[in-house]
Amino acid sequence: MQDYRDFLAEILISEDQLRRRVAELGEEISRDYQGLDPHLICILRGGVMFLVDLMRALSVPHTVDFMAVASYGAGARDSSGQVRITLDLTTGIEGRHVLLVEDIIDSGRTIASVLEFLTTRRPKSLKVCALLDKAERREAVVPIHYRGFTIPDRFVFGYGLDLDEYYRNLPFVGVALPDKILQHG
Repeated sequence: MQDYRDFLAEILISEDQLRRRVAELGEEISRDYQGLDPHLICILRGGVMFLVDLMRALSVPHTVDFMAVASYGAGARDSSGQVRITLDLTTGIEGRHVLLVEDIIDSGRTIASVLEFLTTRRPKSLKVCALLDKAERREAVVPIHYRGFTIPDRFVFGYGLDLDEYYRNLPFVGVALPDKILQHG
């Protein structure tokens, strides 16, 4: 695989910006969930880096679980198709305060389906924490209670987000060169 710089148009969100904003989100979530024992659910795989840093920023006791979902649409940027749970939770959430941790919300269709699915399990509360919000691409109504950054409609990678399954390990969020998305997205 090539060096990430061969695909990078620009750094959209720096490592320092990410660190500061995640710390702020951690403080806000800790205040809101004081005494509530929140249960964090991370959507794999993109949300893992965000989840780990967010957990470090929380001052309240919490538990963690994971889900994986697959969206089927016409292409890499189309998540308008069916949503299928490929990895379900290992713990029950009935009566729990649940915080869904997601890397990016684009059209909103996938996360809306996950929220609908989780609601059937009767959590006491269910909120969304998204690192990145592509609000201008929204097609489904999704309540985002904690938002890291609102970003433009550009293909991004790094800090958990992949470019053809690579570069999730980068400490920043970068924008991919448009011609490279067609080859690798």
